[in-house]
Amino acid sequence: MTTKPKVKRFRIRRDGAARDDGQARANESNKIEDADAIAAENEAISKEGLTARQLRMARRVAQKRGLTFTSEFDAVRQLRGAGIDPFQQKSVLELVMPDSGNSDQVQLPQKVNPRHKAKIPSREALKISEDHAAEIRQIQLDIVRRRRRKILLMFTRLAFFVILPTIMTGWYFYTMATPMYATKSDIVIQQAQSQGAAAGGLSTLFQGTSMATQQDSIAVQSYLASREAMLRLDQDHGFKEHFSDPNIDSIQRLPENATNEETFKLYSDRVIISYDPTEGIIKMEVIATDPVKSFEFSEALINYAEEQVDQLTARLRTDQMKGALQSYEDAEARRADALSTWLELQQSMQQIDAGSESGARMGQINSLESERQQLSLVLQSRLNVERPSEIQVQALRDQIANIDGLIAELREELTGTSNNGASLAARNTELRVAEENYNFQTMMVQQALTQMETARIEANRQVRYLSQSVSPVIPDQATYPRAFENTLLAFFIFSGIYLLISITVSILREQVSS
Repeated sequence: MTTKPKVKRFRIRRDGAARDDGQARANESNKIEDADAIAAENEAISKEGLTARQLRMARRVAQKRGLTFTSEFDAVRQLRGAGIDPFQQKSVLELVMPDSGNSDQVQLPQKVNPRHKAKIPSREALKISEDHAAEIRQIQLDIVRRRRRKILLMFTRLAFFVILPTIMTGWYFYTMATPMYATKSDIVIQQAQSQGAAAGGLSTLFQGTSMATQQDSIAVQSYLASREAMLRLDQDHGFKEHFSDPNIDSIQRLPENATNEETFKLYSDRVIISYDPTEGIIKMEVIATDPVKSFEFSEALINYAEEQVDQLTARLRTDQMKGALQSYEDAEARRADALSTWLELQQSMQQIDAGSESGARMGQINSLESERQQLSLVLQSRLNVERPSEIQVQALRDQIANIDGLIAELREELTGTSNNGASLAARNTELRVAEENYNFQTMMVQQALTQMETARIEANRQVRYLSQSVSPVIPDQATYPRAFENTLLAFFIFSGIYLLISITVSILREQVSS
């Protein structure tokens, strides 16, 4: 009784296994067909030309929906099969917005329909996905490799064109450069203040200020920075010999038998002169390898500047004083000639004063006329008698006639020609002209003397003098080179040059490629 059921059960199992095997083969064939269809759909989706951004959006929407996919194309296929557009704005917003349902509701797992089984992709689809992923990884590796190579080349160029020159420059400034000592000084050019400026007033508001000597300050600055000052400094204190010392490094050292142009270039670098127009101060910095020599050069240049200041107005002052002095000497000579002429006339005419001689003659004439009037009255009284005395009348008439003759003679001497060949009036006129000429020349001498004194005062006002607001002091520590500042400056310069060249090359390459 027990064996029959066992056989029966065995038969039942055999038939069921046969049916299961047939069902399995059918399912496997269906899966292969589904995988081929899925691969075809994925291939069609890949040919649509979707962008990487759209594929990422599809993957995120599929993850949000809880779908299982093998690639972004498979995610797009499944979303479209579910009736969802992965590229629609509403689908994208669902990634960041909560569900519209009640948040308090508990989400329970749903029943899975046994008829709807998970679709497994085919081997060809998996192989295509793997090949696609391998290609993407290869592209990413190429991009990383290319970026590393570009970064390495960039750092190589920076090291060659920027870092290495900066290191060499710093090495020179820190180890090779000869220390230099700088002596600084400030000088001011001033002018003498006039008397009116001391009293004040709008007309003298700008007198005595630094702006009044701005041209002189600029002229002195130009002279100190000129070749003439360099040659004088070399001749007096051996500027060229000092900077040709073999102990100086080769970059800063002046070559042997250097020309004046080479020496002047070094002089322009070692003697720094600037002018501040707002304050009227000339700032001077003299650099040398020895502090004492630097102080000596600075003192010599200040003396040269003082001589130049004196020469600026020397010609003007000399011309002013020369003209005034010449005018005074000419006036003195003319006065001496006038006095000599007047003296010669007095000696030749034997007459000191023209007015006294004429006055004496006129006095004589007046006295004779008074006497003639008296005699005329006496004669008239004699003639009024009945029988006048002829002798008395005739005597009176003779006296009157003699007086008239004497008066006429005196008048003739005043206006007529005398025995000397000239009348008294002419001689008096000559003497008066000579005297007036002498007085005029004396007045001209006084004016010339006043003019000379005024010119002397004006010349004193034109005097310029140099004052040292900051006197030079011997330095006790080297001022140059400033190693850190110069190295940093060199780094910025090399970086700027490299940047400009790189930008230029990039622009040219872009223009050529386009």
